[in-house]
Amino acid sequence: MQYLDKYFADLTPQQHRQFALLEGLYLDWNRKINVISRKDLEQFELHHVLHSLAMAAVFRFEEGSEVLDLGTGGGFPAIPLAIFFPGTQFLAVDSVRKKLGVVQAIAAEAGIPNISVLHSRVEAIQQRKFDVVVSRAVAPLGELWQWSRPLLRGRPFRPGVASGLICLKGGDLNREIAESQCRPRVFEIGSLYEEDYFREKYLLQVS
Repeated sequence: MQYLDKYFADLTPQQHRQFALLEGLYLDWNRKINVISRKDLEQFELHHVLHSLAMAAVFRFEEGSEVLDLGTGGGFPAIPLAIFFPGTQFLAVDSVRKKLGVVQAIAAEAGIPNISVLHSRVEAIQQRKFDVVVSRAVAPLGELWQWSRPLLRGRPFRPGVASGLICLKGGDLNREIAESQCRPRVFEIGSLYEEDYFREKYLLQVS
């Protein structure tokens, strides 16, 4: 918990307990179903938990709001965000059923009631609406926005409040942003955290 204690010192005892459980739970589940690479598992808190919580360092997810994690994989960023914002409802969607089984089990074992899972492709959930869509390393920005836009309730932009599409990206994004025809707000994660891992990693928000 060295990184969480460093950057998020105001966690409640309940949140601290839940975050402390995650690494052991993922280590155990990863022996059965490979949801995280071994290299990343060795840096679990840094590469997965702290990376996901960059969203919490920039945005407040409002109580009662509904958030879709598009292509959640092993549950990131949904699980760390659900712990951090217990009054917000998270739906973790993925097309790989076995990964969602891990997400569901870990949420139950860590006592995270505000996250649910759905085995589906994004095209099949167009009848639902959400306040925010989040995503990590799933697809180019243009595709993410094309998928997300019909799912959003269209809440007005307010600085510091989560809304629209928020995604975690890395590397040189100039071409990807230009091809997306979006005008995202770009936040450098390296300005939030001092660890070298976060150089050239970004948060993008499209409203």
